Amino acid sequence: MQCVPFSIALAVLVIELTPAHFLYTGPLLTAVPALAAVTMGPKGTTAAAALTLAIGVTTATYNEAWGTLQVYSNFLALALVSVAGFITSSAVQARRQRELDQVRRIAVAAQEVVLRPVPARLGPVLAGSLCLAAGTGARVGGDLYEAVQTRYGVRMIVGDVRGKGLSAIRAVAVALGAFREAVHYEDELVEVMTRCAAALRREVAVPGACEQEVLLEGFTTALIAQVPDEPVVQLINRGHPPPLLLHRGTATALMPSSHLPPLGLEDLTDDLPAKPESYPFVPGDRLLLYTDGVIEARNRDGEFFDLPKTMEGIPADITPREFLELLHQALLRHTEGDLADDVAMILADRHNIGQDPLQQRG
Repeated sequence: MQCVPFSIALAVLVIELTPAHFLYTGPLLTAVPALAAVTMGPKGTTAAAALTLAIGVTTATYNEAWGTLQVYSNFLALALVSVAGFITSSAVQARRQRELDQVRRIAVAAQEVVLRPVPARLGPVLAGSLCLAAGTGARVGGDLYEAVQTRYGVRMIVGDVRGKGLSAIRAVAVALGAFREAVHYEDELVEVMTRCAAALRREVAVPGACEQEVLLEGFTTALIAQVPDEPVVQLINRGHPPPLLLHRGTATALMPSSHLPPLGLEDLTDDLPAKPESYPFVPGDRLLLYTDGVIEARNRDGEFFDLPKTMEGIPADITPREFLELLHQALLRHTEGDLADDVAMILADRHNIGQDPLQQRG
């Protein structure tokens, strides 16, 4: 639609500069800024008005029509339509911006209700969380995270629902609701993941629709971690990016021994885990759970964000919240502030009480 005004302007120019100039093109030329006001906003209206003015001057000079009443009436009509179009398009754009700002505020409020910051201290770990929305439109993201202290240890989840909008935030709410309840009652970490998958499967059940097709359209990757009192971390990874363990200045990805499908796609495999995988997690270590928006962030040269190297360059004697803030700044520098996808992170710091950064600052 945006090319229509300029197509009309080009047609008028062709008519006026060829033997077909006997056709009366005044109404066509006047329609150019009017159409631009509807399809292109104030800047497009101004550009269209300037173009039509240039065409009018050019054709009047070429056809030696200066001094005729028709030329002056055409220019007057063009001026009136251009001014009216600019005023109208400016008002429409301002109204749309107010509506978009309101939708953004509602979206942010809804997401903050569902995704609350994790406590700074959870049993044997210090923790911090960060959630960043992609910077375009009023999209509500599908990233999720939570950390809860239970009698089994600290249990954490990070996940990513495919898609955007209300359907994504609804799936986030369903998954987090199931997780927040299951972590306190299920002895086995595998059962916590199973409860989350079952909740999502119930949510996407649509009468008359093929369940498997619906699930393929909106699957959820998830990673659940458990930090008991013992110096280990237990993980169940369902198609999610592996967490990074920062041990003595070196960041290592905790890769699963087998690749499992995302939540909702259990029918694609018969080999679901019976128990979580364990990895050493000793005092002084830091564990980062994150969504793919972090590692898939690109700069203008198409280079991915180097998360392990960035983690290794951050000072060790800071709190998890400060650590995540430095990661945030590095991510924005890499992308020049233009995030293409949402980002969610949880940092868990296995601490020694005598070296607790929160106690040292408190």
